[in-house]
Amino acid sequence: MRQLPSPSRNPYWRFLVAGFRGQSAYPLATLAGLVANATFGLLKGGIMGAAVESSGGELAGYSAATMAAFVWLGQGMLGSVNFWGGSDLQTRIKSGDVAVDFLRPVSVQAANVLTDVGKGLFALLPRGLPSVVIGVLVSSMALPPDAAAYGLGLLSLLIGITVSHATVYAVATSGFWLVETRGISVLYMAVSGFFAGLFTPIYLFPDWLLTLALLTPFPSMMQFPIDVISGQVTGAGAAQHLGVQLVWLAVVLAVGHLTTRAGRRRLEVQGG
Repeated sequence: MRQLPSPSRNPYWRFLVAGFRGQSAYPLATLAGLVANATFGLLKGGIMGAAVESSGGELAGYSAATMAAFVWLGQGMLGSVNFWGGSDLQTRIKSGDVAVDFLRPVSVQAANVLTDVGKGLFALLPRGLPSVVIGVLVSSMALPPDAAAYGLGLLSLLIGITVSHATVYAVATSGFWLVETRGISVLYMAVSGFFAGLFTPIYLFPDWLLTLALLTPFPSMMQFPIDVISGQVTGAGAAQHLGVQLVWLAVVLAVGHLTTRAGRRRLEVQGG
């Protein structure tokens, strides 16, 4: 009887594990990230709580408790979702080392995205979960009593993390055509966080800006996972959020695949 291959022998599984283990090599940086999360969570929580209170106890569908959940769940995701736009691929394209990557019998896109997702998953343990625990201790944040909401929330969170790193990968492939990509990274950092709900819930935006945000993949990275985990949306609404996230994941992966193929042809031409 033929045995199924062990997942540990799958090269793509190994990329995921390598990213997870690699991030664990920086405990002090992780601790510093947790301190930053807690500090800015307290500041952000105070500001957003005051905004809800000044609005009569409800702001765009958020109560004090649900706004606290938005703040602290978002802080817990900061180490896992890539809003700063940087990646190892940018450096490898600029140095030309990506040519070696193309010679390997694995997908360059899958290798990079899975490694970064592994780093993001590790950050949930020493940085993400403690941030949420701090939020529970210092605020009256609302969490759903239904266990199913947590399952859907974890799935939404995983998709959101993957969407962010797949999008950053696609942005990094612009290096095949640009001499310097730092400007693109800075632009990504400014736009992604704003439209993802890093600063305020996107539902506080005016209608035209909310519509613009929903036409981008950025809400799928943070706002939608927070909505599902916190119980802000349930049932059909949660399923719709997950569906939109999956669509954006397919889109950004397709874009990254196409730009990688085009960039590979360009690199081969430049190499002679």
